[in-house]
Amino acid sequence: MSENIKRIESIFQSHLDTIHKLSSVINDVNEVADIIKKTLHAGGKVLIFGNGGSASDSQHIAAEIVGRFVKERKGLPAIALTTDTSILTAVGNDYGFEHIFSRQVEALCLRNDVVIGISTSGNSKNVVKGLEKANTLGAITIGLTGGDGGLIKKISNHSIVVDSNETARIQEAHILIGHTLCELIDESI
Repeated sequence: MSENIKRIESIFQSHLDTIHKLSSVINDVNEVADIIKKTLHAGGKVLIFGNGGSASDSQHIAAEIVGRFVKERKGLPAIALTTDTSILTAVGNDYGFEHIFSRQVEALCLRNDVVIGISTSGNSKNVVKGLEKANTLGAITIGLTGGDGGLIKKISNHSIVVDSNETARIQEAHILIGHTLCELIDESI
């Protein structure tokens, strides 16, 4: 067996091990899905943000909520705060990169909204600051993290923590969790 084949098998096994451990967060995922559904039914919106791969996950999840996941339904309000390069660069330049999400939350978030911060480490400064700002506004905050959950687990009203310290495996689990939330949202509309 070639070294590549062994490496691929190891990667796949690591992925499967991480996904198997998600059974420990089923109740957390269910609780967060219920919160998002209630928020959307009450006229609130979902704001989502993260850095790098987590920024992509934010956009992916927001697209599934606004468009549709599987079921044909009306569009629902969700915004990824990672997409407007003019805002990101202006706020980053004028206030510092750590404020790129908190400033947008300040401008867009209402008390009846859900704010989801995604960070594999749970310690990304700009994600932490965005969630802290949402807390001051009375929004419901949700952290989607890995490892021990980091600071985000401590400051969020609710959190889903993937039991892994490997960034790639955490991100793979995050998108599965995001898809699960979207499927549960679809079923409630």
